[in-house]
Order: sequence, then C-alpha cells, then structure tokens
Amino acid sequence: MEKERIETEMRTASGVTDGRGKFIAAVLLITAGYSAEGKYSHLLITQVAIRVGHKTLGPGEYVFGYQRVDGETLEVKLYQASTGVPIGVVRAQKENRGGPIQSVLITPPGSARSVIQIGRFFFEYQLAE
Repeated sequence: MEKERIETEMRTASGVTDGRGKFIAAVLLITAGYSAEGKYSHLLITQVAIRVGHKTLGPGEYVFGYQRVDGETLEVKLYQASTGVPIGVVRAQKENRGGPIQSVLITPPGSARSVIQIGRFFFEYQLAE
C-alpha cells in the first residue's frame, strides 16, 4: 500500500467465492505508526469485477477507510492499494440486528443481500457483468 508493509491478521479476514473459483476477500489492516493510519483500515482483494455503489472495481487490490457521518451511517472511501489513488465513496448503513460483531464480513454474491460489513455497518456489492 503506497510502498508500505502494513501488517494484517488472519483472524480479522473474510472471503467468499463467486461460485466459479474466483474470490473476493478483505482483511483489517494494522496501521498504527504508519502514514496510512486514519486513511486506510481494510484491504480488499477481488479476482472478479464487483460493483460497489456507482463504481465498478475491476479485479485487483484496494484499500478503504471510513469516517462516521452520524449514528447510522459511515462514509467509506476506496483507493487503489498500490498507488493510493482515490476510487470513490460509498455509504455504509448501520445493521440494526443483534449478534456478534466482526471486523469485516463478506456475504456471498447472489445471496439475498450481498454485503461487505464493517463492524455493525454494511454496504452492498454485486458481481459486475
């Protein structure tokens, strides 16, 4: 990520396949002490094109960070992992159901609701055709 070697932990990772052998995965970044701290919080790797909000992300590596808008919404900013070039912004909504909280969770594409969840907040994604 922008020429840094930021650490990750597998216990904070989530991934799914597209049903054809390609994967979509994300992991929490450990950014304390790095220049990326506050800008990036997660790494997203996809082997298939996905649509997030109004933006299509081709196969590749992306980083994203977020900022709370209010008690119900996060603003998630996406960047190219290798260059740090901004890609776009998507809003994540608060999930109101109870249950365990995970750093990141990706539900399978084509399910009732395909989402990338960050703690109690989520944004939808779809496989791009």
